[in-house]
Amino acid sequence: MKTVICAVVVLGVLGALFGCVLAFASKIFEVKKDPREEAVLACLAGANCGGCGYPGCSGCAAAIVAGDAPVTACAPAGPENAAKIAEIMGQAAPTGEREVAFVRCNGGTAAKKRYEYKGVHDCISATKVAAGPLECAFGCLGFGSCVNACKFGAMSIGPNGTAVVDPDKCTDCMACASACPRHLIVSVPVSKKVRVQCVNQDKGKAAMSVCSNSCIGCGLCEKECRKDAIHVVNGVATIDYSKCVNCKLCTKVCPRDAITPIATKEEKEKYKAIKKAQAEKAKAAAQAAAEKAAAEAAPQA
Repeated sequence: MKTVICAVVVLGVLGALFGCVLAFASKIFEVKKDPREEAVLACLAGANCGGCGYPGCSGCAAAIVAGDAPVTACAPAGPENAAKIAEIMGQAAPTGEREVAFVRCNGGTAAKKRYEYKGVHDCISATKVAAGPLECAFGCLGFGSCVNACKFGAMSIGPNGTAVVDPDKCTDCMACASACPRHLIVSVPVSKKVRVQCVNQDKGKAAMSVCSNSCIGCGLCEKECRKDAIHVVNGVATIDYSKCVNCKLCTKVCPRDAITPIATKEEKEKYKAIKKAQAEKAKAAAQAAAEKAAAEAAPQA
């Protein structure tokens, strides 16, 4: 009995001793945390989506407090919380338009297939099998890796088999962009509705042979734009949103319907008629000016 009591006492003493040692060590090696971290963390989305590039929301909060990340690092938190974080950090509230993710492809069923893929329903896995089932090396594979990555229900696979974004649900965390093996998803200002739905950099004929919706780099959109907002770069149309005014003229001349919002046949015909009338008017004015100049010069001869 004495042996048992002694053992209990010894264990109790050792437990108390080790407890004191651990308590002392925790004080000595304590890593002091900036109280602002908790305040910033409370303003974040709490989704731990990784869209900010840091390991979870706590990592993002630490980076913001350390000055390694901007107060807008957590896109899902929204502008209101970004303003609160700025106040915590003693900075001015950030300004700027909300942005959303955009999938630069509208191929889907319009894109030709090399084979029928039957493997794991995942875009990355599909690219491991002979570089993917599509003839287009740039197109959306439609297996939903971006959909699975989105924690806000903003991504889905559309009727034609390509990924689409719901701008009302999108928080611009860009987790979808990180999940896309073909890098088709970018961030665009939510008010800019004119967007190029293609990134195929092949030459015109080659692009046409793999997808009936592909941009062929014809340059008609570039010639039509009066704001110098769209240019053909590496064989595909690209929009400068700092110049774009949503006039949609480029959509009316695109022969491939690669620019949204896609103009209807009636809209295109009407625009062609307007352009023809303008050209005829300009020609008539030039002819009249030439005739007037000739008439004025005749008496002097």
